[in-house]
Amino acid sequence: MKFRTASIALVLGIVVCARLSLAAQKKAAETSGPVVLAQDKGKLTIKLGGQTVGHEEFEIAPSGGGWLAKGTAEIKPPEGGSSKVSGSLTLQADGAPISYDWSAQAEKTNGAHVLFANGVAKITLEMQGARPFQQDLSFNSPLIAVLDNNLYHQYAVLARIYDWSKRGVQTFPVIIPQELTPGSITVQSTGSAGADGKTYEGLKVTTSDLEILLLLDGNHRLMRLEVPDAKVSVVRE
Repeated sequence: MKFRTASIALVLGIVVCARLSLAAQKKAAETSGPVVLAQDKGKLTIKLGGQTVGHEEFEIAPSGGGWLAKGTAEIKPPEGGSSKVSGSLTLQADGAPISYDWSAQAEKTNGAHVLFANGVAKITLEMQGARPFQQDLSFNSPLIAVLDNNLYHQYAVLARIYDWSKRGVQTFPVIIPQELTPGSITVQSTGSAGADGKTYEGLKVTTSDLEILLLLDGNHRLMRLEVPDAKVSVVRE
């Protein structure tokens, strides 16, 4: 699996096809582990090379016996057309995903629906002008991190899934909806970290070719995200 440097900031996503029923969400919530998620709502500014290229609004809250993390980002790169990306991630209380729907609107409208069950992600892609494409991906754990190329609030969910009582290096299976290959990431607490004269709790996310630093407040809320190699920074307003 690869996090392409350019895609971390600007790659388009794909659209909503289906929704999980309320009964299915409740059933999944009943079998989930301890609650690790917390309510959060905010707005993020996305910068590339120090220049603002977009904004994202998000909310993480209880919903239908489980949790819902949803967000919408509007991206206007210096070169190329603008795009609007939306994602809706339904979760169990322990952070395991139940379903994910996302859409991207630019010159064309694309989207996908992902349904998770027993460590398997069933993906349906719909691209404008093409027939729907389906693929199943298998993972070794139901606790899968969903990290969309354009929606950074999902790193706030990742910061909750990380076991702070154990700390150290922790590995998670990951799915990037735009890439039809399973992968893994490592997450590690870095202790105290500073930015713009403020002190945060640092959390380092590492892939095979990229390093991402999350800066969290005392309640482990995402306040800032840095991708040095991509010259990307995401700051809570």
